[in-house]
Amino acid sequence: MTSSIFMHPATLFIVGALLLPLFRKFNAQKIWLVVVPLLAFIQIRYLPESFGTVEWLGFELEFGRVDKLTMVFLHVFTLMALIGSIFGLHVKESGQHAAAWLYVAGSLGTTLAGDYLTVFIFWELMAVASVFLVWYRKRTKSIEAGYRYLLVHTFGGLILLGGIFLRYQNVHDLSFDLIAPDSATFADYLIMIGFMLNAAVPPIHAWLPDAYPEATVTGAVFMCAFTTKTAVYVLARGFAGYEALAIMGAIMTLYGVGYAVIENDARRILAYHIVSQVGYMVCGIGIGTHLALNGAAAHAYAHILYKALLFMGVGSVLEMTGRSKLSELGGLYKYMPLSLIFTVIGGIAISGFPLTSGFISKSMIIAGAGADHQIFIMLMLMLAAVGTFLSVGIKLPYFIWFGPNDPGIKPKEAYWNMQVGMFMAAFMCIFLGIYPEYLYDMLPYAVEYNPYTSYHLAETFHLLGFTGLGFYLMVRYLKPHDVSNLDLDWFYRKGALAFMWLARKPVNAANEWVSNVYQTVGLRFTMAAARALSWFDWEGIDWAIDGSAKGMIKVGDRTRLLQTGKLQHYIGAAAGLVFVVLIVVVLV
Repeated sequence: MTSSIFMHPATLFIVGALLLPLFRKFNAQKIWLVVVPLLAFIQIRYLPESFGTVEWLGFELEFGRVDKLTMVFLHVFTLMALIGSIFGLHVKESGQHAAAWLYVAGSLGTTLAGDYLTVFIFWELMAVASVFLVWYRKRTKSIEAGYRYLLVHTFGGLILLGGIFLRYQNVHDLSFDLIAPDSATFADYLIMIGFMLNAAVPPIHAWLPDAYPEATVTGAVFMCAFTTKTAVYVLARGFAGYEALAIMGAIMTLYGVGYAVIENDARRILAYHIVSQVGYMVCGIGIGTHLALNGAAAHAYAHILYKALLFMGVGSVLEMTGRSKLSELGGLYKYMPLSLIFTVIGGIAISGFPLTSGFISKSMIIAGAGADHQIFIMLMLMLAAVGTFLSVGIKLPYFIWFGPNDPGIKPKEAYWNMQVGMFMAAFMCIFLGIYPEYLYDMLPYAVEYNPYTSYHLAETFHLLGFTGLGFYLMVRYLKPHDVSNLDLDWFYRKGALAFMWLARKPVNAANEWVSNVYQTVGLRFTMAAARALSWFDWEGIDWAIDGSAKGMIKVGDRTRLLQTGKLQHYIGAAAGLVFVVLIVVVLV
């Protein structure tokens, strides 16, 4: 049975996106939004190990390569597509749903790709489709952030494509497989940088906290799940064991947490925490042992669910109140109690509380660092866990749902479909924490790991307990303020302004000067040359050709006079001509 089923899962989402307007016309859009991702979630269980291999322009493209690493990501991607689609059922715009599904299709296509050219095709589909999830918010800031997002990802795509071309020139093979660190070339590092940009590895990370907070409520839920985690997958597939990734991943965990602690906007806090949490995964990939790689895959699975839950929670607040800044919120527990519960579950899951998904995944990476004797990296990861609980586990829910502010609003609870989406994600966060074997059995490598040891439990409760005490003692200093925090996007924002000034002022001035010179000198010279050539044409070429024609006509006229029509005249002329010729011959 499995060998006969080889339809690409991305096909369902692409065709489904194209048919969405038709289903909306017949008032069946909500049904279609559930059916398509549900079919994809079921379909991936029956995929063969290899399918969709085609020859194109002399290249062998493999659209389907399935193994255990692939299946972990396919499973959570299709599950998240179902949850996200249900969460967005209230959105009437078919275009927004179509953009989300094409985005999912790009992620699934990248995950299943067996060659670099196929990776690039679906990689770019992700970038182009996802930008519409930002633009569909239809605010000036969203339009601007979307353009920056698109430009950054276009730049990253060019780096990736350049690396692919150079790699093919070196090895004449486009197969997408693991590249050993000791055999990596410049081309391979270009490919890795292209992947790292989508993983939001500093200093090429600022596009994420710039764009995600400006996306639509539903769009942000999809975006937090697919771009960075697809990048985690391709890094794990092609660059496991690179020490630089382990170091940069550890830095990411602290970098993201640092900004999250001081941020005011709820969705920017969560965006920076994507940087931090993806840092754990990148670090695990860089360590490269089976335990660390299992931890990276498990944490990607868990992160997609609890991060989506958090974005759904704060998105519900934004949907019902129109606000997302902590300084403008407070006391909402009386009006949105279910959203409060779901958001708190996401907060404790990301913080690594026992009986939640974060506890069974994040600790695996930390254990992998310890087993590989990466003690300093292990300490960095543990310190980042403290900052995570402080900023997302405590600060974010406290100032939204409780807090000292009185926003003067009485919002209603989120729509029923939004609550269903949050319930599904919250259930999975608890289910995985209680029954980790469900996730562990999907992991790519057979490694025994038990997160529920007395040492790990005691360590976790100590870290979280002292973090909670610290928040209680310093809550007045952690009160959010409505300020803008500068990040590395300052450089390309200012750089773009400098470029625009350069284009408007010096370059435009130089262009106008050249135009004036041309008009005063060049145009006059051109017109003079044109007049000279015209005179030569009329007086020179035409005179010579017309004169020759007129001369021939005159010769013809005179010759015609010699034609008398009498035979004796012609015989006499011929005889005279022969006589002349004979005299010339004799004299010579």
